[in-house]
Order: sequence, then C-alpha cells, then structure tokens
Amino acid sequence: MAYAIFKTGGKQYRVSSGDKIDVEKLDAKVGETVTFSEVLLKGEGESVAVGAPFVDGASVVAEVLDQVRAKKVIAFKYKRRKGYHKTKGHRRQMTRLEIKTV
Repeated sequence: MAYAIFKTGGKQYRVSSGDKIDVEKLDAKVGETVTFSEVLLKGEGESVAVGAPFVDGASVVAEVLDQVRAKKVIAFKYKRRKGYHKTKGHRRQMTRLEIKTV
C-alpha cells in the first residue's frame, strides 16, 4: 500500500489513499480538489523515496469534504497565592480532506 508524508500548515501528515484527515484551514471550497507538492517521503511496499527536502515529481491529491472547527482548547493561567487566574479558549478552523491519490 502506497503512503506519503507531506507538509501543510506547518505540520506533517502520513497518509495513504482513502484516508480522511483534518488539516489547518485551506482556502478551498467544499468539493474542490487540492494538490500538495511538498512531499517529504513516499513509500510503496519495500521501496522508500526520501526527499532532500522534497521528493521530485511526487504529489498528494485530496478532495475537500468540509470546513469545520476543532474541539475547544482551554488555556488556563494561574499564579499561586496571588489570586490571579485567567481562562481563555479558542477553536481552530480546520479543513477535512479525503486523500484520493498518493
């Protein structure tokens, strides 16, 4: 089974065909196809191609399934014995992708 490690949004993802992943928000509408050319590693069976920094001619094609928001992340600041505490939270904007080809 072919797999690849590609980079987007400052993070790296290991994917193969048919996988569904959430990545940092991309400027793409639902139903569009997105191509990632920054492939760091590509493997199929026993053969592995490692890029320096990217594998030549390799790309990952994905379809945008949805634009969603991730679970809420709570940031709690606290200083003991000072009566100081602050709670702040946010939800990241994410894009849900389905990998078509590697």
